[in-house]
Amino acid sequence: MNVDILWSNFLLQIKDDLTSLSFETWFKDTELYKLDNGKAYIIVPMPIHKKHLSDNYSDIIREKLNDVTGTNFELIFLLKEEIEEKNPPDIVETHQVEEGVPKYLEKTNLVSKYTFENFIVGNSNKLAHAAALSVAENPGNMYNPLFIYGNSGLGKTHLMHAIGNYIKDNSNRRVLYVTSDQFVQDFIGITKKDDDGTNFNYIDFFKNKYRNIDVLIIDDIQFLGGATKTQQEFFHTFNNLYNDSKQIIISSDKSPTDLKLLEDRLRTRFTWGLTVNIYPPEFELKKEILKKKIIAGDFEEDIPDDVIEYIASNIGTDVRQLEGSITRLIAYSATWGGKKIDLELAIEALPDFISKGMGEKNDVNRIQKIVSEYFQISVEDIRSKKRSSNISFPRQIAMYLCRTMTSESFPKIGTEFGGKDHTTVMHSVEKIEKEIKVNKDLANIIEKLKKDIGYVQK
Repeated sequence: MNVDILWSNFLLQIKDDLTSLSFETWFKDTELYKLDNGKAYIIVPMPIHKKHLSDNYSDIIREKLNDVTGTNFELIFLLKEEIEEKNPPDIVETHQVEEGVPKYLEKTNLVSKYTFENFIVGNSNKLAHAAALSVAENPGNMYNPLFIYGNSGLGKTHLMHAIGNYIKDNSNRRVLYVTSDQFVQDFIGITKKDDDGTNFNYIDFFKNKYRNIDVLIIDDIQFLGGATKTQQEFFHTFNNLYNDSKQIIISSDKSPTDLKLLEDRLRTRFTWGLTVNIYPPEFELKKEILKKKIIAGDFEEDIPDDVIEYIASNIGTDVRQLEGSITRLIAYSATWGGKKIDLELAIEALPDFISKGMGEKNDVNRIQKIVSEYFQISVEDIRSKKRSSNISFPRQIAMYLCRTMTSESFPKIGTEFGGKDHTTVMHSVEKIEKEIKVNKDLANIIEKLKKDIGYVQK
């Protein structure tokens, strides 16, 4: 049987035994490479899939493959780039999830609306999402600790709550979510005295809250910096949970190595498991986030695609700001008696959001502004999808200048130009490079623009 047809039949069978979330995350993008000498070679998209499928789904994969082929196979998980290797790595078996953990009734502090189902996945957060789901499906046994870092507003807190909610809903483990500020406040409470002049009750409360749990989720760990005694206590709490194979999930705005105000022994422990970064959302992901907000809001009027693209192109990477722009747009329309939502209304309603998101805050924005002024077009035009020659040619010049005058990558420049593909930027740069060699007038224009911008060699 053709391996593609065989794998399609396998996926149809296994899909019925999994949640849609698990299937979409772990199986949707897999392929069967070949069956050879009793081994099934399965292609997976990322390294995290190799370990997670091996550790958690080996039995059901073998069972379903047997149903389809009538044969038992040893499973070999490969990345596409490993296909040419002569000796692909074998799977590694690990122990199963601990059963029979008692259920606790104390408050989890989890926000129920944050789930994996409503987390929008794109290239910028795909690894973080897969790692989070992996931990949620097998807490304490996969990546411990899981350390998620990235700028504010990119979805770290959403993912952490999603892990906690998944574990709470699918097991009897006790989960606790706290901010580092709450941890500090609880630790300060240890210094309080009871009526008998001791603080034993407060110490017992603290230890019961933070050590008699199965999953500790602590947000914004960077705020422990400078609190020496609190860091010492968190060190002991971490060790206690880790040694008992309890799951620890930590977030920060910086990577562990960049948390200079934390003790070395803490920063070292944060790297024992898996560290993942959430990057700013790319153009397509921003559009999906906006569309999800619109669907969830159940608004009476549809918002046109060109408005969504305008917002995604011109507002920054903070997810809360993106969602807030839709709320602002709807409110603005209602204020004017339900005025039709179109691109003109969006430009009129969102100047504060645009200035906060994409103002002249970096070299790319500055180059766009100066080029636009020279050719007497708007910055919005140069970031748009318009293809008329009076706009597309200045846009190519601006892309060329961004590439030659800044250290930004092709994908980053494309993002700043309304979500253009990196190949579009590369083509523009190559075109201008060739043109200035034979077109003296263009070469003079480029030199003038460089002087206006303030040329500094990379």
